Amino acid sequence: MADIERRLAALEAADRPASGPREGDLWALEGLKAQLAELGAAAGGVLFTGSVRLPAGEQYVWQHGALTEGLLDADWAESAEVFAALGHPVRLRLLREVLGGRRTAAELAELDGMGTTGQIYHHLRQLTGAGWLHTTGRGRHEVPPGRVVPLLVALSTARN
Repeated sequence: MADIERRLAALEAADRPASGPREGDLWALEGLKAQLAELGAAAGGVLFTGSVRLPAGEQYVWQHGALTEGLLDADWAESAEVFAALGHPVRLRLLREVLGGRRTAAELAELDGMGTTGQIYHHLRQLTGAGWLHTTGRGRHEVPPGRVVPLLVALSTARN
């Protein structure tokens, strides 16, 4: 797996079109296919990547690759809690607001439709337990850097 991660990292350094990716331009997919062929990974793999600047100014770059075989062989039930945490409209809104710069329970409680402070803390605990949030001290919450792009990927797949 370390070898594929190293090879996928090389994709980031690969030549890209001068104007950036265009619709129909599958340079990332073609690079992944080439890397998988070198590895002899007949079943294939997946690659997620992103570069994000949040409204509060933070910027994140992230990429993750996984072989199909490993994904299909894994115990999917172990992922249930992570997905379940995203299964409530209030929790999704909390994540959006935290990404937007509201970081404390007090700031989140000021928003309409969020429920009581106790309900907000309940949702924050569920998001923290599933790894979608962590506390940074003084009651502040943030989406961990390694979860920003995956969260946006999950949301984008739900829209298609």
